[in-house]
Amino acid sequence: MLTDSGFWFVQVLNSLQLSMLLFLLSVGLTVIFGLMNFVNLAHGSLYALGALFGYSIAQATGGMWLAYLLAPLCVMLVGAILYILIIDRMRKAGPMKQVLVTFGLIFVLLDIQRYLWGTDQLGVTSGIPFSGSFEIFGEIYPSYRLFIICVGLVVFAALFLLLEHTRLGAEVRAGVDDPETASCLGVNVERTFFVVFLIGSALAGLAGVVAMPAFSAEAGMGVSILVPTLVVVVVGGLGSLKGAFAGSLLIGTTLTFGQVIIPSFASMLMYALLVAVLLIRPSGLFPARG
Repeated sequence: MLTDSGFWFVQVLNSLQLSMLLFLLSVGLTVIFGLMNFVNLAHGSLYALGALFGYSIAQATGGMWLAYLLAPLCVMLVGAILYILIIDRMRKAGPMKQVLVTFGLIFVLLDIQRYLWGTDQLGVTSGIPFSGSFEIFGEIYPSYRLFIICVGLVVFAALFLLLEHTRLGAEVRAGVDDPETASCLGVNVERTFFVVFLIGSALAGLAGVVAMPAFSAEAGMGVSILVPTLVVVVVGGLGSLKGAFAGSLLIGTTLTFGQVIIPSFASMLMYALLVAVLLIRPSGLFPARG
């Protein structure tokens, strides 16, 4: 196996696929952290909702393409409701209260998911695009996983253009770097935060619906992916698109190859990488601030 180039190339693709899912989850979360210093532990629950909404839409329409469009919008609507009812009220409450409230929100959303969709694993078997496979270096690889990689890269490119070449992007960067000065210059930081929160919610939903055909959907699936997502945010640096992308690649590669080489210690390797990065760069690899 150590000399099997096909096997290791497949692991590289697997690491990229996991990295792109982590990126879709972490990018909205890291900009929210960096922009308004808000700790939203319920972000992973939006990922699960994206997968579950996607399942229901795919079952109703007989295909996935409409699910890719509507599921993120449904999750964005849920995010807007959460923001209006809870998040906005907790922004000034301090990080400890934010952690406690959003941690409790995880279980509220988990019970809602179990009530609406049950506790079984749910998956679609028809209408999945790129459902075939191809051979590379003697190994069979699912085409859909390449689709996941492409979605992540396209979203990265779109967000880069949004943040670097639009007024909203300039407002986000200004709000992350110096929110007080940005407000004095006429930037509506409150509106910017709300828009960023909605975009982050939609991206979490997109990650869920894109992952669902490959990994199925179940209530609470966002809990297990929350910790790697938070590690990505810390490793990459708060408020940074480049940091979210680099952190996702590092953590995705570490988890994938860790499971192959020393599966019993794969999670430990992730935390060891986290500690190493924080010892060298306490603010992360590419922090938006300072």
